[in-house]
Amino acid sequence: MVRHRLQTLLCPRSVAVVGASPKRETFGWTSWRAAVDIGFEGDLFLVNPGYEDIDGLRCYPDLASIGRPVEHAMLNVANARLESVFDQAIAAGVPAVTIFASGYLEGDGDPPLLDRMKAKAREAGLLVCGGNGSGFVNRAEKVQVTLAGGRDGLDVGPVAMISQSGSVYLGMVQTDGRLGFNLTVSSGQEIATTAADYMDYALELDSTRAICLFVETVRDAEGFRAAADKAFERGVPVVALKTARTRASAAMALSHSGALAGDDRAYDAVFERHGVLRVDDMDEMIATLQMATQPRRFAPGGLVAIADSGGEREHLVDLAAGRGVPFARIGEATTARLAARLEYGLDPVNPLDAWGTGRDYVAIFTDCWEALMGDPDCAAGVWVADMRDVETYRGRFIDGAHAIAEKTGKPMAFASAVPNGVVHETARRLRGLGVPFIDGLGPAVTAMGRMMAWRDHRPASRMAAPDRPDEAVVARWRGRLADGGPFDEAEGLALARDFGVSAPEATVVNDAGEAAAAAEAIGGPCALKTATPGPRHKSDVGGVVLGLSGADAVREAYEAMAARLGPRCLVAAMAPEGVEMVFGMVRDAQFGPMVLVGAGGVFVEALRDAAVALPPFDAAFARGLLDRLRARPLLDGARGAPAADIDALCEALARFSVLAATLGDGIAELDLNPVIAGPGGAVAVDALVAPGPEPRRRTP
Repeated sequence: MVRHRLQTLLCPRSVAVVGASPKRETFGWTSWRAAVDIGFEGDLFLVNPGYEDIDGLRCYPDLASIGRPVEHAMLNVANARLESVFDQAIAAGVPAVTIFASGYLEGDGDPPLLDRMKAKAREAGLLVCGGNGSGFVNRAEKVQVTLAGGRDGLDVGPVAMISQSGSVYLGMVQTDGRLGFNLTVSSGQEIATTAADYMDYALELDSTRAICLFVETVRDAEGFRAAADKAFERGVPVVALKTARTRASAAMALSHSGALAGDDRAYDAVFERHGVLRVDDMDEMIATLQMATQPRRFAPGGLVAIADSGGEREHLVDLAAGRGVPFARIGEATTARLAARLEYGLDPVNPLDAWGTGRDYVAIFTDCWEALMGDPDCAAGVWVADMRDVETYRGRFIDGAHAIAEKTGKPMAFASAVPNGVVHETARRLRGLGVPFIDGLGPAVTAMGRMMAWRDHRPASRMAAPDRPDEAVVARWRGRLADGGPFDEAEGLALARDFGVSAPEATVVNDAGEAAAAAEAIGGPCALKTATPGPRHKSDVGGVVLGLSGADAVREAYEAMAARLGPRCLVAAMAPEGVEMVFGMVRDAQFGPMVLVGAGGVFVEALRDAAVALPPFDAAFARGLLDRLRARPLLDGARGAPAADIDALCEALARFSVLAATLGDGIAELDLNPVIAGPGGAVAVDALVAPGPEPRRRTP
C-alpha cells in the first residue's frame, strides 16, 4: 500500500456509497457494484434511507448511522442534495469523498455551490475527487470508485491517467489493447484535489512508467511543476493534451511581448521547461504513451524506417519534415549492407523502401532492418506495415523485428500508413513483445519526436544561467519598481545594463541646449527620440530621428520634435547595424514571468515570430529558442549582410532571463525592442518597462 496524503482518497480501507440502489442499470446500482467487481478488500457500506438492505447488504439511512469510521464516501446524489450530503460527510469525519454531480444549481446563491464546497473542503482538510467527473480506478490497489460501473479482472498496466474530462476518461480506459493502466482518475472540477496531487500519487506506484494528462487548465501551478520535475527525475514521461489553446487573453496587452505571448504559449513554455510532452490530439496521445512505456530507451541519433511502398515512404518523409523529426544519417557500412541485400533498382537509403519483386521478402526486410537498427546514429525505428488480422504476409515480420530490437536494445514500433482505428490481436501480440503497433504514420512520427525531445531534455538543475547582479543592485531596482512610477526609455535601458545586457548610454533632455550638449558628449552619430509619455510606437508619430551627426544637427531635430511632441526627449549613441530582435517579459497569471524572443522592430506584432520560455535559462537553451524562429537565417547573414554574433546574442538573452526571473514579480511587462544583433554583439536600443502587479491593457 502506498503511503501518501491521498491514501484515503485513492486507496481507502472503507468506502460508503451514498445513493446506492438495488435497481439494475442505474448509477446507484453500478457505482457500488464497481467496488465489488474489482475485488475491493476493505469495508463497503451502502447508504440510502429508502432501503434497509440491498442484495443482502445492510443499507444505512445516512453516514452518521454507520457508527464506524469511514475513509471514503462516494456521493452519488443529484445537485439538489449534494450540499447537505457533503456537509454530512464533513460532520461524520469522513476524510475523502468522490463527487459525480456538476455542482450547478438553478437559482443558486452567492457564492455558488461549487465555491461553497471549495471553502468547506479547505476548512475541513477534505480530499475531493471531482465534481463533474467519473471517479477513479486504482487497479494497482483494487479500488474502483466510478459512476458508470467497472470491470473485474483488470490487469495492472504501466500508465497513470488523469483527465479533467469525464468523457475522455471513459474513452481512454477502452484503449487497454494498446496501453494498459494502473491508475485512472477523472478529476473534473478539482474542488479540492488537483491533477498535480494525482501525479504525485501516481509517481509513488511502482507500476507507473508514464503519466497521461488531459487538462483544460492547471489549477496548482507550483504543484504541477514540482510533480513534473519529480516525474522526469524518476524516468517517467508525462504526456499532456492541453485544450482551450486558442484563448489569447494577452492580446490586448500594452507591450509587444504581451500581444505575442498569450496563455497557450505559457503552457508550451512550462511543459518544455519541465519535460512534459505536449500532443495535439488523442491519436498522438496514445502513440506517445505507447512509445513511453515500451521497454527500450531511445539512443542518441535519429529515426530509421523501412516500408514496402515508395509512396508510404514519401509520406513518412513529409510528415517527419513537418514535425521536425530527424532521420538517422546512416554510415557507409550500413549503406553497404543494405546495397548487398536489396534487389536491383532499390536505393540503400534511410528511410528505406525494401520491396522489390517479393522474392524472399521476409529475409530481405529482416536483414535490412538489422542493418538500420544497428547503425550508430539510429535512435529508434519505425517499420511501416499495414497489418490486419485478416492478412498474413506482413505478420511474418514480427518475430525477426522483435529479435533485432532485443539485440540492439533500441525501441521500435510497427505503424500503419492507413489507420484502422481497431485494436486487433496483432497489436495485442506486439504489445506483449514490447513493440507497439501505432495506428497511423502521423501519430507514430509525433511519438518518436516527443520521445527524442524527452531524451534530450535538460532540466533547470542542469543549466548554468548567468549570475545575477549583487544584492545592492537588485534591491535598488526592487525599490524602484515598487514605487510604481512610469519608466522612461533611459531608465529601462539602465535596468538592462545592470543585468548585463548591452545598451547605449542615453540622456534625457528638456531643451535644445541640453540636446546639443548630449550630442557633443557622445562625439559620434546620435539618435533622437521623444521621451514624452504616451506613444507606444515612437516611429509612428515621428518620434525617432536616426543618424544625426554633430550638435547642430541634433539641436535642429530637437526643436522640430519638441514643437510637435513636447520638450522631453532622449539622445543616445547610434547602435551598429544588424538584425532587429525583441526581448520581452510578460507575467502569466498562473506561472509567473515568461521570457519572449522574436523578430523585432516596428513590424514585431505583424510578423508574430516569437518563442516563449520560463526564466532563468542559460545560453545553450537560448540558442535553442533562436533556432525556432523563422527569422533565424537572417542572423547568419542574408543578401551580403555580415553574420550576427550568435554567441553574444544568446548570452544577452540568457542575462535578460535572469532579469525576468529576479524582478519579474514587480514587472507587469517589459520590452527591449529592438535588440540589434550584429557582428559586434547584441545591443538593446529601446526599452519599455511597465511596473506593477498586473499588465496594463490597451483600450479596445
